[in-house]
Order: sequence, then structure tokens, then C-alpha cells
Amino acid sequence: VQLQAFGGGLVQTGGSLRLSCVASGSIYSITDMGWYRQAPGKERELVASISSGGITNYADSVKGRFTISRDNAKNTVHLEMGSLKPEDTAVYYCNCRGIHPYNAVEYPFWGQGTQVTVSS
Repeated sequence: VQLQAFGGGLVQTGGSLRLSCVASGSIYSITDMGWYRQAPGKERELVASISSGGITNYADSVKGRFTISRDNAKNTVHLEMGSLKPEDTAVYYCNCRGIHPYNAVEYPFWGQGTQVTVSS
């Protein structure tokens, strides 16, 4: 699975950004899709995920501010980020899980990171 992420950039505190990620070129059946982030000196952490059935999961730190959505027909996931804070500054990584059609094993896939910087 190839994951191509779009969006990110520099925004002021309180601003908004939208991240998008497209999964392509795969025989795998995509299950969960989501976003992780990694700030300098910190471990990568889950920001939000969404199942193929639309069940969402958010980190406590972004609940009420971020919204994840997906288009299953296009294998695309979006992350709407609002009321951004400097502590949201990180490299954001798109992630998905895919089930191989022959062995039914689920594998994780990662996209390239995209930088989100929130200035104070």
C-alpha cells in the first residue's frame, strides 16, 4: 500500500488545517486508517483513527478539536484540525492497516510525514 499525504504547513494558534491521505496501488483490503504524530524528542502517538465502518477514536488531547473522516470508495482519510495549539506541532504520519487477500494477515502501512507547525 502506498500512502500519499497532503496538507500540513504553518498556522497560527487557533487556526485550522486539513490533512488528507490517499491509499493506492494495493491488493490489500484496507481496514483502519488514521493519523499519528511525532514531536521532537517524543514518541510517535496516535492522533485519530477510523475504521472501515466509520468508528472513530481520538487522543484525549485532540478531542473536540480534530475530526477524522474517510471515503472508503477512494481509500482516502482526512483530518480536520481546528483550534490548533503550539503543542500540536509535530510531523503527522498517515497510517492504514491492510489485510492480505491470500494469507488474511493484517499489516500496517505508513505514509511519509507531513509537518504541522503551530506558531504562538
